[in-house]
Amino acid sequence: MSNTSSSSHPDAAPPRPVAPVIAANAVAAAVNPHLDGRAILTLLLCCALWGLNQVAIKAVLPEVPSLVQFSVRSVLAFALVLGWMGWRGIRWREHRHTLAPGLLAGLLFAVEFALVFVGLQYTTAARSVVFINTSPFVVALVLAAVLPAERLRPLQMAGLLLAFAAIAWAFGDGLSTAGDGRAWLGDLLVLGAALLWGLTTVTIRLSSLRAAPFELTLAYQLGMAALLAPLGAWLAGQSMPAQWSLLALGSLFYQAVIVTFASYLLWFWLLTRYAATKVQAFVFLSPVFGTLFAGLLLGEPLTAALLAALAGVALGLTLLNRR
Repeated sequence: MSNTSSSSHPDAAPPRPVAPVIAANAVAAAVNPHLDGRAILTLLLCCALWGLNQVAIKAVLPEVPSLVQFSVRSVLAFALVLGWMGWRGIRWREHRHTLAPGLLAGLLFAVEFALVFVGLQYTTAARSVVFINTSPFVVALVLAAVLPAERLRPLQMAGLLLAFAAIAWAFGDGLSTAGDGRAWLGDLLVLGAALLWGLTTVTIRLSSLRAAPFELTLAYQLGMAALLAPLGAWLAGQSMPAQWSLLALGSLFYQAVIVTFASYLLWFWLLTRYAATKVQAFVFLSPVFGTLFAGLLLGEPLTAALLAALAGVALGLTLLNRR
């Protein structure tokens, strides 16, 4: 069976993370079948960057409203990707056949991240980074339903059930321990984002975007977000802060330039030079980094249920990706 979590969303703490959402576009043939020291250090860096992303969002929510953050990040990252495409000579007109699936993937991506940003107003960064990383299970279920070659085997189904049980436990823990009674709402919004992330990956896997340059697919997603996020912020009555602190400026720079632009490109560079399955395996470290950063930097409680859910999701993903 092929790797059903091939899209790594860096904000997941992926490459959706994401990962990042578009790893299915990476060149299939790897130059080096083994990871050297440079590759391992680079992969650890990417996972740490993605894990820190939710923390960066959460840290400045009191100063910069959620959808305003999303707007600034999307517009800036989209401009950088367009500049990169121009430098690389990638032209939209040469890939007109990707327009319909590209717009669909972009719409799913925009709504996904809107849910993440709004959800972080109610739940913790530690919980969100665990819940958002359930998206590969959505991909596995949908692809198993539409592609015979993607059918789940018993061991993979066990991984799916294990992760589901772990998430259910963590969600129940949130219902019982939430201070203001609304953590469940944030958890649901992030789970909804994970569902959309999975559907974005499926759209890419089953359409002409699969063979398109990854920069183009990323541009579709960021372009739709850059268009819709400011509209959403305006409809929600959110506005730019009158003054920006260094923390807020640093957070937005980190989200847009370091994570959404630089780490995504670095991730796909790795996918074109090393065995994709070995590269993808490191994505499971993203929620680990995210949970630890949330506890260390934001002082968020790391309950036994949340840590068990983190372990359950990681083990479930490992079983799901067994060939």
